[in-house]
Amino acid sequence: MKILHIEDNKTDAMLVQSLLKHANVDFEYFLADTEVVFTDILKRHPIDLILSDYHLPGFSGSEALHITRNLYPEIPFVFVSGTMGEDAAIESLLEGATDYVLKNKLERLVPAVYRAYREAQQQIARGRAESELLKLSQAVNQSTGSVVITDTDGKMMYVNPKTVQLSGYRQDELIGQSPDLFIAAGTGNFTFSSLWPQVLSGKEWKGEVLSKKKNGELYWESATISAIHNEQGKVTNYLMTMEDVSERKRLTDELIKAKEKAEESDRLKTAFLHNISHEIRTPINAIVGFAEFLNEPEFSPEKRRHFAEVIIRNSNQLLGIINDLVSIATIESGQEKVLEHPLSLNVVMQFIYHQFQLKAQEKQLQLNIVTPDTPGSDSIVSDEIKLRQILSNLVSNAFKFTQKGQIDFGYHIDHNVVEFFVKDTGIGIPAEFQEEIFKRFRQVETNATRLYGGSGLGLSISKAYVELLGGKMWLTSSLGEGSTFYFNVPLKTAGAKTVPNTEMNTTQINIINGHKTVLIAEDEDANFMLLTILLKSLKLKFIRANNGFEAVDAIRSQQIDMVLMDIKMPGMDGYEATRQIRVLKPFLPIIAQTAYTTDADKAKAMSSGCNDFISKPFKQSMILSVVNKHLYPS
Repeated sequence: MKILHIEDNKTDAMLVQSLLKHANVDFEYFLADTEVVFTDILKRHPIDLILSDYHLPGFSGSEALHITRNLYPEIPFVFVSGTMGEDAAIESLLEGATDYVLKNKLERLVPAVYRAYREAQQQIARGRAESELLKLSQAVNQSTGSVVITDTDGKMMYVNPKTVQLSGYRQDELIGQSPDLFIAAGTGNFTFSSLWPQVLSGKEWKGEVLSKKKNGELYWESATISAIHNEQGKVTNYLMTMEDVSERKRLTDELIKAKEKAEESDRLKTAFLHNISHEIRTPINAIVGFAEFLNEPEFSPEKRRHFAEVIIRNSNQLLGIINDLVSIATIESGQEKVLEHPLSLNVVMQFIYHQFQLKAQEKQLQLNIVTPDTPGSDSIVSDEIKLRQILSNLVSNAFKFTQKGQIDFGYHIDHNVVEFFVKDTGIGIPAEFQEEIFKRFRQVETNATRLYGGSGLGLSISKAYVELLGGKMWLTSSLGEGSTFYFNVPLKTAGAKTVPNTEMNTTQINIINGHKTVLIAEDEDANFMLLTILLKSLKLKFIRANNGFEAVDAIRSQQIDMVLMDIKMPGMDGYEATRQIRVLKPFLPIIAQTAYTTDADKAKAMSSGCNDFISKPFKQSMILSVVNKHLYPS
């Protein structure tokens, strides 16, 4: 121990050292005879014990005691004096001295030194322990996790504030109770009590537990249970630490669901690509194969006509698939727009009926229109093209899955909406698939043994169109008994406006031969040739422009009666060419003939100056009707 001795008598100082050495005290000795030396030693050395005379010249032991207690209260202070009376000794003890030894009784010095040093060390150790205990207590009380200490019977003796906050119980409601109070019902035979033998054997238990708050709310906790042993190794308590992991489990579950959804999406897209590949290659195979047969001389004209019918039928099938792909792409990209105009619902119904009448005859199915009897109630404002597409998809779907019976379709007015329906007597849809079939890439059948063809996009496109129009779509179905698809759109009346009859009669065309000159702006040779053949009956003179520049130059240099304008051409496209021609010839008929098909494409062409719009591929009756209408207006 490091001993600082305050003594001005060197003989007494040597005597004290001799006594300590004789008693085999292991010490390092520092001597101070003035206040300056005393304070300097205290600052520079970690002193363990101070021995002090009571009276010194210019400095006293009581002053040294006062300095020590103010600056280093943990250092024991023992007076060693020959002039110290009993009253002064008692007073010094009251002021903080540890002990006193009279110089005429120095035999008490060594025991006093040992006792003072031992008590000081114990006090230091106790202070450290109390400090550690305070830190531990603060850590447990401020812990973000629950801490529970039980006795050996598993009864709670201590719960920290987080446990009270999380569980909703008061502290007095928990003390003396088993932690099984926290376990939610329906977690099997699990109890915390069942874990005590495992923990008692020295094993630590870790796991996740579904817990219940006082108000019945459930939450997940990650729990750890271990035994607390005394110095003899006997279990005295159990320690439980728990952390609320509800949010973590929720995020984990969401990630798992997202992963499963992504995997399911990938699986459906793979199945969709396989299906689309099959659906595209099948009609192409027939088109290519039978087109080659047309050049074979051994086949009769009747056979060749049959081959041509097969080619046309498969071409229409392929076109339908391509239209579906284009529609879903425009929907996905957010480019699909609504173009509302006055229309007649009954005309739309008739259009759908005529579209599927032949198919109904071929499959020997009844096709019925159901409409209100109220005259004039069919005039509304909406997007006719999209309505036709929705109904066409639904009726086509009904034909696909109906082998006998009938298909009914129609509408009725219900307050502020128009509700449409398509009802069939087909195979029906299982309940678990009635939501799935509206999802993209999803079909009831997704394996290689599918009985029914199609892209699997029709219902998804129809539902998206209905929502664009401000309505909703739903269905009712019983397996083996048929299905009814419903959708509605907001009822917007046309007022006093005349509703145009948008059904085009393509069977009667009044053709007038007038030897007019038509400029065909078309960069593809095959398409130019096709147009000249389709319009052959009109006895027209054709001039060709391979791009927009040539089209504008031709208008400047020649007498042109009409322009058939392709939109996508090299150099200058059809939009710009139309704008420039419209400046030169304000009243010249310009018909957009293009592979672009959307309402937005049509609107753009019309705003550029076109008088009409025809989407490729077009039938002969359609192109004849449009050209005849603009060349020879009535």
